[in-house]
Amino acid sequence: MERVRVGVHAGDPITLAGLSSHLRARPEFQLVGERQFGEANVLVVCADAVTSEVMSALRRFTEHSTARCVLVTNELRQADLLAAVECRVVSVLPRAEATGDRLAGAVVAAARGRGDLPPDLLGELLSQVEKLQRDVLGPRGLTTSGLAPREVDVLRLMAEGWDTAEIAEKLSYSERTVKNVVYAVMSRLGLRNRPHAVAYALRAGVI
Repeated sequence: MERVRVGVHAGDPITLAGLSSHLRARPEFQLVGERQFGEANVLVVCADAVTSEVMSALRRFTEHSTARCVLVTNELRQADLLAAVECRVVSVLPRAEATGDRLAGAVVAAARGRGDLPPDLLGELLSQVEKLQRDVLGPRGLTTSGLAPREVDVLRLMAEGWDTAEIAEKLSYSERTVKNVVYAVMSRLGLRNRPHAVAYALRAGVI
């Protein structure tokens, strides 16, 4: 089994050394230094509280890495929850509960694309996403994937191998409308071609 490449960031050197020592001792992990965070599968970030400095660090890591993040903290404000998720935080562990096995399990789960949020934070996140959809995306005809419902319909049929004429007939659109929908998606999201657009929709989990 290929080892999970893990980067560790902490606000103080003692915590950093302790986390690094523990993870390095486990055969399923390979630690990488901060300069190699771009090569990590998972980042473990530990802080007493998620301050503006911690959020800035998360954003900086997001710019240079595609790794998912496990956040170990005593305090995460509800107002910062959605911003943390945008920085690919998939697991939040209270420091008091971050035993060696629990942390290792969270890292492995993150590497496999799974997350772990405490029930109260999960409920709050769902509320914030609902509010975002209702107040911001919905009035613009978009979903949380960044795609409008009819864009999803077109991309789903494209993924099934239908051509422009067939999609137009199926959805009762003109062929020009189908082409305009595809062009709008590619332009807005910076996608190169139709396969790239389908791949984006697949990664977003909407088709």
